[in-house]
Amino acid sequence: MNAAEHLNAYAEGWTHGDADMILKATAKDFTFDDPNVGVVTREALSDYLVGLKETIASQHEGRVPEPMLSLTELLTREEEGRLTASCWWTVPGTAIEGAGLIKVDADGVHSEVITYHAKPGG
Repeated sequence: MNAAEHLNAYAEGWTHGDADMILKATAKDFTFDDPNVGVVTREALSDYLVGLKETIASQHEGRVPEPMLSLTELLTREEEGRLTASCWWTVPGTAIEGAGLIKVDADGVHSEVITYHAKPGG
């Protein structure tokens, strides 16, 4: 797969909360940086996703919405074979939302750094 195909598969995995799909799109050195948790390695991503789904369910009538994430405002830039992407993400039906910065190439997604944005009163 090329960088764009890895990015699309990765986004699809997050949209549906599917750890296997996410991991298939990642490179061996993948890291996910969540300011509430710290850096999550590729090996720990499945456990991270379980905890995230518990947090989401606690704010969404005890269940995870489908889709789990809505991704918008996707911007990409390719330079020297590496794709840098940013997006806005929201968890439908909750106040959980933020932005992500993703680095990907033909080997897969190498990293994502996310930030959170809290709505007033949320």
